[in-house]
Amino acid sequence: MLLSNMELLATAPGGVAKLRELILTLAVQGKLVPQDPADEPASVLLQKIRAEKDRLMAEGKIKRDKPLAEIGEEEKPFELPAGWEWVRLGSTMEMLNGRAFKPSEWMDAGLPIVRIQNLNNPNASFNYCDPSTVVDKNRIDDGAFLISWSGTPGTSFGAFIWSRGAAALNQHIFKCVLIGRVFLPEFLRLSINSQLNVLIAQAQGGVGLQHVTKGVLENLVLVLPPLAEQSRIVTRVEALMRLCDALEAKGQLEAAQHAQLVSTLLGTLTASTTPEELAAHWQRVAQHFDLLLDRPEAIDALEQTLLQLAVRGLLVPQDPTDEPASALLQKIRAEKDRLIATGQIKQGKPLPPITDEEKPFELPVGWEWVRWANVAMKIGDIDHKMPSEAKDGVPYVSPRDFYGTNEIDFDGAKKIAYSDYVELASKIRPEAGDLIYPRYGTIGVVRKVTTDREFLASYSCAVIKVLPGFIEPDYQYLFSVSGCAKAQAASATNKTTQPNVGLKSIQEFLVPLPPLAEQSRIVTRITALRRLCVDLRQRLAERQSVQARLAEALVQEVA
Repeated sequence: MLLSNMELLATAPGGVAKLRELILTLAVQGKLVPQDPADEPASVLLQKIRAEKDRLMAEGKIKRDKPLAEIGEEEKPFELPAGWEWVRLGSTMEMLNGRAFKPSEWMDAGLPIVRIQNLNNPNASFNYCDPSTVVDKNRIDDGAFLISWSGTPGTSFGAFIWSRGAAALNQHIFKCVLIGRVFLPEFLRLSINSQLNVLIAQAQGGVGLQHVTKGVLENLVLVLPPLAEQSRIVTRVEALMRLCDALEAKGQLEAAQHAQLVSTLLGTLTASTTPEELAAHWQRVAQHFDLLLDRPEAIDALEQTLLQLAVRGLLVPQDPTDEPASALLQKIRAEKDRLIATGQIKQGKPLPPITDEEKPFELPVGWEWVRWANVAMKIGDIDHKMPSEAKDGVPYVSPRDFYGTNEIDFDGAKKIAYSDYVELASKIRPEAGDLIYPRYGTIGVVRKVTTDREFLASYSCAVIKVLPGFIEPDYQYLFSVSGCAKAQAASATNKTTQPNVGLKSIQEFLVPLPPLAEQSRIVTRITALRRLCVDLRQRLAERQSVQARLAEALVQEVA
């Protein structure tokens, strides 16, 4: 049943990870390989643990341990196969914590120090120490059984078998001395790792770094199968995990090939130079529509392609009777001169002329290349000061408050004192129709203001104020999220502590300006096409949800 459905399970969202989890679940429930009544039962192994502990305590090699609590019926999540037993982890081993090495003890060469990252990532670099300073209990070699008990849930916790030679063990990792040889290390590792959700649920600490106490680990309840069956289970699990690796590699290869196909076919669209050429290339894409758009990232790529076609003048036909953009520019200059003369806006600094080398592509007849600041009423930001917080104050939004398709989380945003709002808003106040352009972090995730409520955009954002009646606000928005704007942002980005784009660079972005009537046609067309993309995403999400439910049903049936 499992083998016949592995490929189906692997194609569901997160399928391979769920498949690995299912394999471990089946392994520790005794459902992966058949039981053999001739195997020595685990009850004999429990006797061996007690006898070995008594011997080691008599020889003074280990301290007399405190008895662990009896395993209650409520701690047994399923019925055990014949010959199996329940056991607490602490009764099968002695746990020795690593040493807290100080940075002053690190060396460029010597004995490698094993930290958590060296367990999770074989390519992680080592720190080194003087071998003569390390006592035996903190030394490990190949075959050492280790449990990482501190770190980030989902990435750091777990059991490992060391295989990279002699080393010193850092703190936050237990070296486990197995008692009585009742567990095969390989089975014990997969058994502990099948219970990580139980351990993480009992982890202590903050949101980031957390730790599982020694007491929690010692009281972890595990299954103890006969040794011979442990060996059969490990062999079976390793074979199935290799199949998972192959399915994962196949999925990654298919994803890469799909991305290449999408990139190639959509690339032919943006390479079109005439509407006729675009129509021919679109016909080729349409033939592979179902194949192309079966992944969310493909729909994202299609939407970006449509935006790029829009700002190149290839999405709607030109109308020779439209007033050309050159005449529109004269009207914009006259309007901005009027606003300057009446004191409504300030005279900006002269912008550099546009050279032919700067122009990323050729424009249709009637279009013009312009600097963004030439066609916006104003592009600016507030003073770079930290306003006072106020519980019920005015929203002070930053890029972290952007979510969804075109939303701003005003409720979750930081709130500032009204007096600070009044002072800072005197420089630039966002209004409906304006754009908020992040200058730091995820640059280019632009938000359109759809409300006249009082709020401010922090100085990590630029505010682009529209010039009503001269520029279609939604055309300015679709330019801001198009590849044309993103490419300019990428070339202007300063990579310091975090990526950022200067206000001057944004003001000098090149905007492909169509006639005003064509701007309106483009907006109407792109709005309809983006709604289609939303519908495609919804249908894809519904299909993936069905896949996930089917996979979940198969998992429950197999388990």
